Amino acid sequence: MLIFIIIVNNTLKSSLPTVLSTETQTLASRAFESIKSDIIAGRLSQGSKIVESDLALKYGISRGPLREAIHRLEQIRLVVRVPHAGSRVVALDSKMIEDIYVARECLEGMAARLAARHMTDEDIRSLMELLNQHERDIGKAEGKFYFQSEGNIDFHYRIAVASQNRWILDNLNGELYQLIRMCRHQSGQAPARPQISLEQHRQIASAIAFRDEELAELLMRRHISGAWKIVKTILEEKHE
Repeated sequence: MLIFIIIVNNTLKSSLPTVLSTETQTLASRAFESIKSDIIAGRLSQGSKIVESDLALKYGISRGPLREAIHRLEQIRLVVRVPHAGSRVVALDSKMIEDIYVARECLEGMAARLAARHMTDEDIRSLMELLNQHERDIGKAEGKFYFQSEGNIDFHYRIAVASQNRWILDNLNGELYQLIRMCRHQSGQAPARPQISLEQHRQIASAIAFRDEELAELLMRRHISGAWKIVKTILEEKHE
């Protein structure tokens, strides 16, 4: 009987760290998503210092899961570690943002060209329905903003995936993706931009549907260069 109790107790003890580890990972994932959303939307200011005690209180989480969340945010470049100064929210200066848009114009232009070549008719129908949903979302927001959640309900993400090009996908939807979303959040709130952006998305989708690779690339490049002009104006006004 004594041997049985010892075995049971040892089994419970060996399983306990796994349970705690799983719970910690779940809490860290929730904190990661919440902090990521707040950084992208600007609710956590660019360049602001990461103070663990403040964030733990704000997000209702202990230090362990919070540190794991911060580590994951560092991996996707939304948080940067400064030597002897701790961690800070990434700060996108004008040069960095311009570089992002230049890279986007090239990569997403080619992604649109390849999407026109590779997307199935069913994929295109799904893309059109996605844009219909975006139109309804803009209507609910009274036309004030056009900000897409990440992943498969993001028009640009869909196009990148449809390119079927590993290198384009790795660059656009890897570490660069969240920085791109930060930039897009700024342009998406400019007056009249939501409706204009939606119409441009429809034009790109239409070119893809007609299998016009050259036009799809051209329209995507114009769309992104236009967004950069808006962001550039916003940045210039902030520094006046």
